[in-house]
Amino acid sequence: MEIKIDDLCSSEIAEFLEEHIKDMKSVSPPESKHALDLEGLKNPEITFWTVWDNGRLIGCGAIKELDADHAEIKSMRTDVSYRGKGVASRLLQHILEGAKLRGYRRISLETGSMPFFAPARNLYTKYGFKNCRPFSTYKEDPNSVFMTREL
Repeated sequence: MEIKIDDLCSSEIAEFLEEHIKDMKSVSPPESKHALDLEGLKNPEITFWTVWDNGRLIGCGAIKELDADHAEIKSMRTDVSYRGKGVASRLLQHILEGAKLRGYRRISLETGSMPFFAPARNLYTKYGFKNCRPFSTYKEDPNSVFMTREL
């Protein structure tokens, strides 16, 4: 498994992210969808990583700088055929290490409250994330769970 910073220019990543958006739309009402599209992920405050297995794109994730001390995890996704095989854990470890190196003191995220998102919530809890109030520009939403942890 190889994790690398991605420039978001390949058609492969565009298709992978389109599947991510499609999944989010299938389980989240439009007012509760917070996944960024390809253009949104190209903002300079975002660092985007992809995960590869023998030349095959199998996962992605990003951090968005909220301020000098606080970052947000965005766009975590694992290819359906690789779920449950440790891809998300390895990527999350990589993202947390990267956030520490950049000097962030806290990292937060928003994920869904529906059963579809239970594996993600379990993963984040395993890595020390705790539920919190909405952060940044988020508002209370029964379809969202907000989590954070100190670095």
